[in-house]
Amino acid sequence: MMGTQQGIADRFDYIIVGGGLAGSVLASRLSHGPTAPKILLVEAGPDVSTNTVIPHAANVARLTGADLDWKYVTVPQKQLEERQVLNPAGKCLGGGTAINSCGWIRGDRSDFDLWAKLVNDERYSYERMLPYFIKTEKFHDSAVNPGQHGSEGPMYLATSSSTGRHYPLRETLVEAWKENGVQPLPGLDGNGGNPKGLAELTENRRDGLRQLASAVYPLDRVRVLTNTLVKRILIEKAHAGAPKAVGVETADGNRYYGNELICSAGSYRTPQLLMLSGIGPKTTLSSLGINIVHDSPEVGRNLYDHLQLTQYWKLKDPSAGYALGSANPLFTQPQFGLGLPTDWLITTEVPTESLIGAITEDEGRAPSASHLLLQTPRAALEHLTIYAAASPSNPAVPFDGSHIASVIIHLLPTSTGTVTITSTDPLESPVIDPQYLSTAVDRHAWRSGLRTAAKLFLGTETGKAVVEAETPADAFAPISLDSSDKELDARVRHGASSTYHAMGTCSMGKVVDTDFRVLGVDNLWVVDASVIPTPIAAHIQAAVYALAELAADVITSSAE
Repeated sequence: MMGTQQGIADRFDYIIVGGGLAGSVLASRLSHGPTAPKILLVEAGPDVSTNTVIPHAANVARLTGADLDWKYVTVPQKQLEERQVLNPAGKCLGGGTAINSCGWIRGDRSDFDLWAKLVNDERYSYERMLPYFIKTEKFHDSAVNPGQHGSEGPMYLATSSSTGRHYPLRETLVEAWKENGVQPLPGLDGNGGNPKGLAELTENRRDGLRQLASAVYPLDRVRVLTNTLVKRILIEKAHAGAPKAVGVETADGNRYYGNELICSAGSYRTPQLLMLSGIGPKTTLSSLGINIVHDSPEVGRNLYDHLQLTQYWKLKDPSAGYALGSANPLFTQPQFGLGLPTDWLITTEVPTESLIGAITEDEGRAPSASHLLLQTPRAALEHLTIYAAASPSNPAVPFDGSHIASVIIHLLPTSTGTVTITSTDPLESPVIDPQYLSTAVDRHAWRSGLRTAAKLFLGTETGKAVVEAETPADAFAPISLDSSDKELDARVRHGASSTYHAMGTCSMGKVVDTDFRVLGVDNLWVVDASVIPTPIAAHIQAAVYALAELAADVITSSAE
């Protein structure tokens, strides 16, 4: 569609900005609605449906930092040695589903129940979200956790055992975790509302291949514009009542008009787009000469993200063939290319007794038993063991079988940050400041996670039989069972990185209502991870798929 302005006859029912996960799901579902609406989906990146690299399991590292990544970088982070932390985000049709690691983790029911309580709407409780989780899924085994999984959804879900990947340390790690106080979950299923324990890692791969949101949810009835960056939402001021969104203007000057405008550009670009359109903190808008359509001070605030840290553990007997790169012929079998080289996903809490002191430090007084972090056990830390690790002594050798790796992810941060803008140019990246580890609670949680990992490999009889010691990065001493708080804090400050799970920057109840409508502006919606008002102890893609399914129902119902 060329030219500077679209004709009235070509007006769309819905214009969706952002063809990532949420935008693709929403466009597909709305397009198959009863009225067959006319939909325009505008995506800043390319269509990657014919890309042959994206689908394969081993290429995640090749995708982040490459052409399909926005390559966001935070401002220097005070608690991370003033490092600027990379924050990958998918820049293509399908968005983050083209570059993520394919972990399918719903999270803890208590997080969704808290969400519902915060916005006073039970639709966001775990039980009310469950039908939408089920709707997305084609679970690998209908006998696992009946009533919690779907068998007819578009997204196929698999585990290491369902694909025939039986790793040599599989049973050994189960026993080590039991010695560490962690028990297997029923059906080894961590996606049933209670992930606390040992579960099989679930991945949204079909036959080992990545499933793009834009492919799994067909866009055959949608007009799609790729390689098109939206500059701003076009908003008309009404003589009476709220201003009204009427269309979009792209960076190259074209305009497209629609009855309903939906922002699905993600937790960084959506607040940027709102601010460029005159919706945001008035001080920010005024400083850039942007006409204030609606003073919305919470746009760009309440940013949450999950940090992760990788450790390397030297095996006592590399010849035993426990890791990729060893001489074990097992790893040459084709099924071992069907997913990440791991099998277990362990989710743990932070011990309540020690957490009280950290809360007191942050809040200046001792918490009551009803404190959100204390009233119910919360999923807080995730642990994975990866049977592939670069040789610390020779990084040029990707995998030599001498080490395994462990990954810790902090799932329940209390540190919140901001996204803002310092330019009216949409080509300029937003300014991202997660303020990682700015709370005592978060720093305490990381110490707990590192001590749990140390105990697994160095403090259990099963772990000690396999692992010799940690091989640390750079000049650090190996972590031991006796490592001090100071030593643990230093390791996190030096090595923690983003999992690119950004959420919260257009929070429900503050920027949008519970129907996804932007407060103060008519005909404008936000549907993506930016609306999630509280941290979800998950890899968030499963939650965003369910959220987009729910939003499609809400938006369709509003048009009836």
